[in-house]
Amino acid sequence: METQPSRLQQLLAFYQDEPNDPFTIYALATEYKATEPLRALEYFQKLLLEHSDYVGTYYHAGKLLEQLEKPDEAEKVYREGLRVSRQAGQMHAASELQQALNQCMGLDYEDD
Repeated sequence: METQPSRLQQLLAFYQDEPNDPFTIYALATEYKATEPLRALEYFQKLLLEHSDYVGTYYHAGKLLEQLEKPDEAEKVYREGLRVSRQAGQMHAASELQQALNQCMGLDYEDD
């Protein structure tokens, strides 16, 4: 009886075939995020360096950096993501990044 390859195995095979595909790199980063955050960070960093226009990276990379207790690095990622998303006309992504940046900087207060 054959078993189906896991999602991670499938993604790694796609990555081996197309190591420069940003969607596959992003999918690997998100797949590793919960179980191997440092490995996930490597994939996010690859996206940030080699595919800086891949807007979806910035929010999740920033959140992971916060989780890893690297708020200064997260702030830089959010700020760059804001610039890139605005330049790309992706205002919804920019709004989410602005909220994440505000929260990272402790500016996410609510009225009582």
